[in-house]
Amino acid sequence: MIKVEIDEDSGFCFGVVTAIHKAEEELAKGETLYCLGDIVHNSREVDRLKTMGLITINREEFKQLRNVKVLLRAHGEPPETYMIARKNNIEIIDATCPVVLRLQKRIKQEFLQDGNQEKQIVIYGKTGHAEVLGLVGQTDGKAIVIEKAEEAKKLDLSKNIRLFSQTTKSLDEFQEIVEYIKKHISQDATFEYYDTICRQVANRMPKLREFATTHDLIFFVSGKKSSNGKMLFEECLKVNPNSHLIDNEKEIDVSLLQNVQSIGVCGATSTPKWLMEKIYNHIRALINKE
Repeated sequence: MIKVEIDEDSGFCFGVVTAIHKAEEELAKGETLYCLGDIVHNSREVDRLKTMGLITINREEFKQLRNVKVLLRAHGEPPETYMIARKNNIEIIDATCPVVLRLQKRIKQEFLQDGNQEKQIVIYGKTGHAEVLGLVGQTDGKAIVIEKAEEAKKLDLSKNIRLFSQTTKSLDEFQEIVEYIKKHISQDATFEYYDTICRQVANRMPKLREFATTHDLIFFVSGKKSSNGKMLFEECLKVNPNSHLIDNEKEIDVSLLQNVQSIGVCGATSTPKWLMEKIYNHIRALINKE
């Protein structure tokens, strides 16, 4: 009999759980609720909340709204969003993750401190990602975003550097960037770095690696837009080459179920538990059919 197991440590992080609870609470009141951007980078969960009445809008649509309620998701927003809300009498339901909120405040403080124009604020993160837009917004758009360790070579190492990280990035690569800057920065410049990676996300990596090694076949469930999903899936692949990224049960290649003794189902911080359970049940049904 093939063993099938769901990774207990996979699924929504607390920031996403809170945002979804807030959305469900508001929708239960029967009022119209808008959400600025996808509430979570998972199309299945977005669709579920859409059937409950949540209306997802983009930034341009947000600017046109007046006298309504808008939910801000866990990723956080730049100051401009709050200014537009005040001007247009929009009631904000703020579900920004507390970890992200703390990081925004730290970056803003650093940016406003001593008005030193020679200081570069660097954010290790994904360009254009919702959280990163909110972080860059704290610096009037002046922060420099680097996506990979090798991009640290593009920094002006004759100037002071303050390094921060998007909360869901890789701890290992952050350390690589730190080591590179330490080694190459000018003696006349100062370098300070702040490890602002969310531990709930970082701690998943060793657990996920362990889970992936204990199964012959891994189905990693994640929306294609999730940067956290891409990163965690790569971790699975490193330890188990027989790992496959799927968005839903229809993407399961039945031929993969041959000649395996155990199958693991896991996912990103943006993957709902109910979706992993649905995939788990679908795999069980496929196995029983054979």
